[in-house]
Amino acid sequence: MSTEEAYVKKHIENNVATIEFFHPAHNSLPGKILAQLTDTITEVGQNDEILVIILKSGGNRTFCAGASFTELISINDEQTGEKFFMGFANVINAMRKCPKFIIGRVQGKTVGGGVGLASAMDYCMATKFAAIKLSELNIGIGPFVVGPAVERKLGVSGMSQIAIDANSFYSPEWAQQKGLYAQVYDTTEELDEAIEAFAQNLCNYNPEAVKEMKQMFWRGTEDWDELLNERAKISGRLVLSEFTKKKLEKYQ
Repeated sequence: MSTEEAYVKKHIENNVATIEFFHPAHNSLPGKILAQLTDTITEVGQNDEILVIILKSGGNRTFCAGASFTELISINDEQTGEKFFMGFANVINAMRKCPKFIIGRVQGKTVGGGVGLASAMDYCMATKFAAIKLSELNIGIGPFVVGPAVERKLGVSGMSQIAIDANSFYSPEWAQQKGLYAQVYDTTEELDEAIEAFAQNLCNYNPEAVKEMKQMFWRGTEDWDELLNERAKISGRLVLSEFTKKKLEKYQ
């Protein structure tokens, strides 16, 4: 497989499923990759042989650049817009409903929808290069779909701070203080060693206890299927606004 081709792949070893996504445009997420991620997370979540899931992206630099600008630019009606943003909603909901703990590996910068993915992890570990930015307001939309996941992790004050200050990257230390990252490491090698050890340790726990704990942690999100759908409609409408169309022209 060419390293320049987008993919979602999974690897299962010692009861741990590693799901990896990649896109040559800084691991941005077009609809096809979002759909594959949703299906893969759901599938491994239903596999009794798997006790822990690690979610990561390919490459060394950016964890995830968020929505695919190529697809955003091509949206010409509300239905298409809603469908695109539902791609992010579906991944977050798959992570929420998955009965296994999902460990996040954030090796580099993460933007927009990528911050939503990191926020939906059950336990997220990162490197000192993993700064975060909620950039949606810059192009005339907002972090509507990922907002509930980000707010659940960072609190309303943390989420609103980075959502309003849409031009700024916030440091991994800031993200750790707010509870997004559990640990921050100096190198990717240290991060990978820590994740592997942590995942193996989690395999020693009772899967039934893990499932019950997961439901406990996500209590109060039972309406997210409906909520994220409503949020996707808002984004789908705003992406068609004259303001946003003008902003997106820069990226063509």
